[in-house]
Amino acid sequence: MGILAGLLDLALPVECAGCGAAGSAWCARCAAELEGGPVGVRPRVAPGVPVWSTGVFGGARRGAVIALKEHGRRDAAVPLAAALARSITALREAGELDPPELAPLILVPAPSRASAARRRGGDPVLRIATLAAGASPTRHAPARPATDVAPDRAVPALRLRAGARDSVGLGAAARQRNLAGRVTVRRGAVERLSAGSGRGAPGSVHRAPAVVFVDDVVTTGATAAESVRVLANAGVRVCAALVLGHA
Repeated sequence: MGILAGLLDLALPVECAGCGAAGSAWCARCAAELEGGPVGVRPRVAPGVPVWSTGVFGGARRGAVIALKEHGRRDAAVPLAAALARSITALREAGELDPPELAPLILVPAPSRASAARRRGGDPVLRIATLAAGASPTRHAPARPATDVAPDRAVPALRLRAGARDSVGLGAAARQRNLAGRVTVRRGAVERLSAGSGRGAPGSVHRAPAVVFVDDVVTTGATAAESVRVLANAGVRVCAALVLGHA
């Protein structure tokens, strides 16, 4: 097996998705870059909800996102999702988000252009959000009772209508114009976002699911603001936005 593995490495060199270093799909240095708690950010276009980021969009974060979105490195979603899940845990422990015993968390990924999703073999932000939602909400919490609230999950509630351009290179005002009227709520999404909160344990406080908007990076805040707005118009209250990195 060792000889076979060596031959496979020669044919398909293993490179870190974060920095491109040889020898590991995700190196220790890049793993260390993604450690740490979430930080609050204030984008130029305020979405009307708190915005949190796992860190500055550069280095390992930027490298992993590019590897996932542009080079087909689906494995890069795993460390990115882990960073997102750690931030969710920290925000719950700090009281910024409801703890899991009170309400489930629903992650709503940013809408993406259909052409981009097809080219990438799926929606990368949805993949990250789904993996993050599947992670344990608290690393040392006891198992939930069967009658407790529903598990966390990701719901692709938003879609981007045709006509929206790639936002790279656009300023805040141009991004707002580009998205205006083009972000819509998918059919049946409102029901999925409000259902499944569970019965709750005896004597527990029952709360609706906490809806959090998720994206890979926040630059101007235009995408988050438009997404929060259309969800609010549909009767869905978003309590926060969480991104992998901020510019």
